[in-house]
Amino acid sequence: MTLPYKNMRLFFIHGAPATGKFTVARELSLLTETPLVDNHAAIDIAKMVFGFAQPCFWDLVHDLRMTTLRGATKANLPRFITTAAYSHPVDAPLVEDYDSVIKEFGGFIEPVHLYCSEETLMDRVSASERLQKGKIASPKGLKGYLDRNNFVAMPRDNCLSLSTESTTPEETAIAIAQHFEIPIVSTK
Repeated sequence: MTLPYKNMRLFFIHGAPATGKFTVARELSLLTETPLVDNHAAIDIAKMVFGFAQPCFWDLVHDLRMTTLRGATKANLPRFITTAAYSHPVDAPLVEDYDSVIKEFGGFIEPVHLYCSEETLMDRVSASERLQKGKIASPKGLKGYLDRNNFVAMPRDNCLSLSTESTTPEETAIAIAQHFEIPIVSTK
């Protein structure tokens, strides 16, 4: 029997919709050969089972996320990346659950907060790939979502906050890798 990796690092990339979380996470994954599971993967599976926002929908999403994370820790992965539109304090229980799973195996969360101006968010939100993935894809929808949520940096001492206003996803990913001393093993 293989014992779980005792120092797994979960890179929890969070921020408002359209800040570039998945795009940056994908770059970080490619540069560092770290597995990535997008927050929307669990949502997509739950949609197949229940349709969006049906009873038990968010319970299934949560269970899928926890099962995936637990599986990653049991597979001895030293690093793992996930994304979330973390809104404080509403999503604090989700992070506590992530913490519980990670700490069970001796690991810890490395939070990364991405942000940019509301004007930039509005410019980015209509990108065709957002609509294809079932994400918020209209300025009006995004404005309402921003008004109802508090997309701030996770309140942790080790949280890295980076602006995606004028940097490329690759530049942001490199900054994350350098800050957390993740070896860059692949170049494009």
